[in-house]
Amino acid sequence: MNDDQRRAAGMTQRRKVLGDAWVDKSLANKNAFNAEFVDLITRHAWGEIWTRPHFDARTRRVLVIGTMVALGQWDEFRLHVRAALTEGGFTPDDIKEILLQQAIYCGVPAANHAVKEAGAIVQELGLLKP
Repeated sequence: MNDDQRRAAGMTQRRKVLGDAWVDKSLANKNAFNAEFVDLITRHAWGEIWTRPHFDARTRRVLVIGTMVALGQWDEFRLHVRAALTEGGFTPDDIKEILLQQAIYCGVPAANHAVKEAGAIVQELGLLKP
């Protein structure tokens, strides 16, 4: 696969995972400073990794959400939790199970913060059970 094919495959995958609205917003913010970075992640993260056949998109989403908890990368965590719930067919219970697992392997403080962040998204999307 050449760079143009990788870029096209990456953009397709990025839209599938994050949704058109998010990607359109991100592309609208592209400028001379960040354009090369956007191209890099489109080709490599989305075009190389997310398109690999071994793991399905659901498994990749679980891995990314868990990794963002472990790293404390809350902007990316919120992005991927929201995308999992709106684009990926995840339920709040799916997110809850990821966070319970991460509490053991990443620590309670990280998971505690993740529960707070994810809970706000679940509530905002109107998915909170009474």
